[in-house]
Amino acid sequence: MLLIPAIDLMDGQCVRLRQGRAGTETVYSDDPVATARRWESEGAPMLHVVDLDGAFEGRPANFDAVRAIVDAVSIPVEFGGGVRDEDTLAAVLEAPLERVVLGTKACEEAFLRTAVERYGARIAVGIDARDGLVAVKGWTEATAIEAAQFARRVEAVGVRTIIVTDVAADGMLDGPRTGSLEQVLDAVSCDVIASGGVGSLDDVRALRQYEPRGLAGVIIGKALYTGDITLSEALEVAGPC
Repeated sequence: MLLIPAIDLMDGQCVRLRQGRAGTETVYSDDPVATARRWESEGAPMLHVVDLDGAFEGRPANFDAVRAIVDAVSIPVEFGGGVRDEDTLAAVLEAPLERVVLGTKACEEAFLRTAVERYGARIAVGIDARDGLVAVKGWTEATAIEAAQFARRVEAVGVRTIIVTDVAADGMLDGPRTGSLEQVLDAVSCDVIASGGVGSLDDVRALRQYEPRGLAGVIIGKALYTGDITLSEALEVAGPC
C-alpha cells in the first residue's frame, strides 16, 4: 500500500488545517523544500502537495514552491489546489509532476473528459466528502452529489486514480471516517487513495484492511508533523508499495 506524506502550502509555508477550514492553520515549516527532502530521505515513495491558497482562491498561488519541490526531489509529486481552467492545467503540467488532482473542476464532465483525453493517467480526481456529499471550492460549498455517485462518473470518463478525503476527519488525528471511502471502493475499480484523520499506526493498519477492496494508498499529513507517527514506522505497517 502506497503511503504518501502530504505537504499543504499556505503563504509559502507548510501548514495543516483542521477539517479543511481557513483560519485554523498551524504552521509547521517555512521551508517546503526542506520538508520535501526530509520525507524523501525518510523513505517516502511519493509526495502529495496541496496549494491551500489556490483551493480557496480558485487559482494556484504557491506554484513557485511546488516547482521548487519537484526540482529538489527525485520521487514523484502529485499536486492539487486551484486548477480550474485549461490554461492553468496545461501550465502546471509543464512541471514534471506525476499527476494533477482536480477537485472543483472535475464536477464539469466536459472539462474532465478533455483533460483525461489529453493527459491520461496524469489526471487524478480528489473527492472531498462531507456527510457523504461532495464538497467543492476549497471544501467551503457542499453539493448534492454523493461521493460514490461522483466516483462512478469520473471513472467512466477514464480517471484512473481517485483520492477520497473525509473533510470532517482531516487534521483531527482521531482516526479516518471510512463511510465515504467504503462507498467509493464499492463503486469503482480504479485506484483509490484514502486521506484524512490518520493519527496513529493503528489507523494505518485499519486502512490496510481495505487493500483487497481496491485501496491503493493512504495520505498522511498532520500526524507526521506532530510526531504522532514516524514515517519509517508507517511505511513498515503499510507494507510494500
